[in-house]
Amino acid sequence: MTTGPGPPDIRFGRETLVRLGRAVVRFGTSEVRGRAIGFALTLLALMLAINGLNVLNSFVGRDFMTSIERRDWTGFVRDGSRYLGVFGLLTVAAVFSSFIEQRLGLLWREWITRQIVTVYLGDRTYYYLHASGTVTNPDQRIADDVRTFTTTTLSLILIFFNAGLTILAFSGVLWSISQLLFVAAVVYAAIGSVLATYLGSPLVRLNYNQADREADFRADLIHIRENTESVALLHREAQLRGRLLSALDALVANMKRIIAVNRNLGFFMTGYNYLIQVIPALIVAPLFIHGTADFGVITQSAVAFSYIVGAFSLVITQFPVLSSYAAVLARLTPVAALGDPIEVEHGTGIAIVEDGPRLAFERLTLRSPHDGEVLVRALTLEVRPRERVLTMAAKELVNTALQRAIAGIWDVGEGRIVRPKLEDVHFLPDRPYVPPGRLREVLIDGDTKRVSDERIWEALRTVGADGAVERVGGLDVERDWDDLLSVEEQRLMSLARLLIVSPRFAVISHLGEGLGRDGCKRVLDVLVSQGIGCVALGDGVVRHDDFDSVIEISADGSWTEKSGKAAAR
Repeated sequence: MTTGPGPPDIRFGRETLVRLGRAVVRFGTSEVRGRAIGFALTLLALMLAINGLNVLNSFVGRDFMTSIERRDWTGFVRDGSRYLGVFGLLTVAAVFSSFIEQRLGLLWREWITRQIVTVYLGDRTYYYLHASGTVTNPDQRIADDVRTFTTTTLSLILIFFNAGLTILAFSGVLWSISQLLFVAAVVYAAIGSVLATYLGSPLVRLNYNQADREADFRADLIHIRENTESVALLHREAQLRGRLLSALDALVANMKRIIAVNRNLGFFMTGYNYLIQVIPALIVAPLFIHGTADFGVITQSAVAFSYIVGAFSLVITQFPVLSSYAAVLARLTPVAALGDPIEVEHGTGIAIVEDGPRLAFERLTLRSPHDGEVLVRALTLEVRPRERVLTMAAKELVNTALQRAIAGIWDVGEGRIVRPKLEDVHFLPDRPYVPPGRLREVLIDGDTKRVSDERIWEALRTVGADGAVERVGGLDVERDWDDLLSVEEQRLMSLARLLIVSPRFAVISHLGEGLGRDGCKRVLDVLVSQGIGCVALGDGVVRHDDFDSVIEISADGSWTEKSGKAAAR
């Protein structure tokens, strides 16, 4: 189960509103602003039309009901026809308004998701967020919370804007019927909003927690699906069952609290909505009884009162949505800052300098992030193009730390690393990674047409992966390779990709695994022929004679350098 820091202080403060406004403005000034503004103006026109038709409908409805009360057949037919006509226009306007709102929401979601994905995958932000543990379930936040944020933000903006138009449109109608009724509507809505906020305030934090509980449960299910063979071989069913049921218990317990709060809120809101139908009749009916108002005015007052109270009672009617929305804002902000750059903590102990064709360590000291233990002390070494360097460490963690330090994702220590840009350094970690897709695309960076099939197959034969490619159906088969290729075959694919990409330097963990000694020598010879400098981390089955120098790192972090026989040759 994913654990992380507790939920933040979730509330609609000035900072949240400023960030929200900035997100809306950024969308409105983006490269898709033409379509966004067009949709927004169309929505505005439709909302104005709907409010105007609602006001007209209240008067037509009043005359229609009065015709019925007076038994006026001609008036009944005339006003009934007008009534149906207005309803028809309202139907068309409402349907198109909903259509345009959904299109605008989809456009916004597409745009902001592209922005977030770019930032999330840029500068290894995804890695630092995962390593720091400050954000749980970022995948769910990007997929689900972005959708909820865009659709709900747009919906709430339109609801509040429409409420303002409704107040302007119906205040005059209600005031002309009864000033007392207008005051009653305002006071009733104000009291109801305060009580609804008090009763429903726990929902904000509970909804935040529920989103995490759901994501934790789903993440454990995904873990089982992705590790079915390991679970079956190691008989981990009991442990995973306990973990799943524990996540389910947390999910259900939090949901029960949400249901309990909704029950209390439901008692209030149901009674509140019923009284809206009664209050206008209690105030206007005496006017009809005393002959100072027509019968249709009762119906008109009920319509106008419900519109006014509804507009002033948005906190009540939208409270479940607002509580969920506040939780979404709190969950989404750490991942995307609603479009702002993501801020993550980076250590500053190790300086990394990008300097063309050089790969060098200058008094590099690496420490364990847990207890500060020195893993390697003041390592000074330069790896030149075509040079092959082997490091052997008494602790396996040293090899991991060195590889991650070169990549810029291990920052516990001090000293300096000089290397080319990351695209010129190829890493092959202990656990290989072959993403889904066509093998041709997996093996080649960028345009697949720029590398011939002959070169691809030559690299595959060099590492001994050609048989695996033929077995799965060739280079253009698209599969999920984690399920189809063994770990050893995935390592061979990664090595073939290294030979095809031909970077300036390669940093390879346990080079000999899957290759054997002869295969290891073939790969090293190809690297030298292509002018690639190589740092092999971990001894394994490689021959020391195949390297130009060998670095031995002791348990206390001290190190010695020995010349390999390859240097002498």
